[in-house]
Amino acid sequence: MGVGVALLNRLAKSRTIDRLGWRRQTERVVFEATKSGFRTAGALSRSFSAASKLTKPARLPAARGSGRFDLTPTEDQQTVVEVVREFAAEVLRPAAPAADTACTTEPKVLTASAELGLSLIEIPEELGGFVTERSAMTGVLVAEALSHGDMGQAVACLAPAAVSTAISLWGDETQQATYLPAFTGDSAPPAAALAILEPRPLFDPFELQTRVTNGKLTGVKSLVPRGAEAELFVIAAQLDDQGPALFLVESGHPGITIEAEPSMGLRAASLSRVILDDVPAVQLGTLADYADCVRLSRLGWCALALGTAQAVLDYVTPYVNERTAFGEPISHRQSVAFMVANIAIELEGMRLVTYRAGSRAEQGLPFAREVALARKLCADRGMQIGTDGVQLLGGHGYVKEHPVERWYRDLRAIGVMEGAVLL
Repeated sequence: MGVGVALLNRLAKSRTIDRLGWRRQTERVVFEATKSGFRTAGALSRSFSAASKLTKPARLPAARGSGRFDLTPTEDQQTVVEVVREFAAEVLRPAAPAADTACTTEPKVLTASAELGLSLIEIPEELGGFVTERSAMTGVLVAEALSHGDMGQAVACLAPAAVSTAISLWGDETQQATYLPAFTGDSAPPAAALAILEPRPLFDPFELQTRVTNGKLTGVKSLVPRGAEAELFVIAAQLDDQGPALFLVESGHPGITIEAEPSMGLRAASLSRVILDDVPAVQLGTLADYADCVRLSRLGWCALALGTAQAVLDYVTPYVNERTAFGEPISHRQSVAFMVANIAIELEGMRLVTYRAGSRAEQGLPFAREVALARKLCADRGMQIGTDGVQLLGGHGYVKEHPVERWYRDLRAIGVMEGAVLL
């Protein structure tokens, strides 16, 4: 069965949707798709040990391309996106103001997101996941749909998926057997995070100051989502003089210190600073895999920008049509109409280049150029869309009564995360 069927097969059993008042919408989606689904939450802390021994690591094959430039989502992807879009609209959007103020995502929201099985989208079926081939494009569509509800909470919900994906793509048989069962079992996946960014100007992910010497990690990582509660980290660090690589680190070591790192945007993601002092670490993948990790992470941020930019467009369009000045809607003014049109035009360009990068990654084709173009466009135009959204609302764009000021703050993160955009 496809990923959409597998996700929906978990839905009807969920009790969280009743607590959130989401049963009606859920049943409608299940009925229309003729499927049902989801799962329950578990404890926060656990010990990781291999439940079984694998003879070799499982790897997903590249998706089969059609040979033509066709970015139409598959039927399974459309089903998944419909479910995630409902969740974003019914759960994330209403909870966003409180999450932004509290600088954290509510546990019940994280529980509900865990029931969606987001951490399983890039794990092979043979290891308990949903897929039989690479699904980078599905991840792009899911991130876009989630961030349409709220980018900060989307980052918090997707943080464990970044780690499970890394282990699935690059982990050896021991690492997969040790860690992936925690993400694929009946309990909620562990809080986990990918940590690449370091706290210095013009950070370059290929020039790291965090280092590994004799198997011990030392350094500082910045803006790590849900760092204070994470049980497992994938840390980017310089391996002696060989180059940057990824390392698995369990959070229980006394050499790890977590500090809150309040930020301008993404406040609901509970961003933290992770300080490492002679922490034991195990290498994940090869030096060549690190570059792909950075590119896939940047692709994810582009997808998040798409959803939030779409939220801005969806909000300002009816606003300018309903807001009147001098006896007519302000959309009758060319300067206003052109600004809204520019948002739509730039958003479509962002979406096309991001989808193309995701499609090539899914097919196992080189995608470095496409990701670089997508990140440049999404960072520059995404921030401009946030600025224009605030401007179109005038004074209302500056107050928290309207969500556009939060989207403006969140969109500015795209040019910072996983390295500064310099070109």
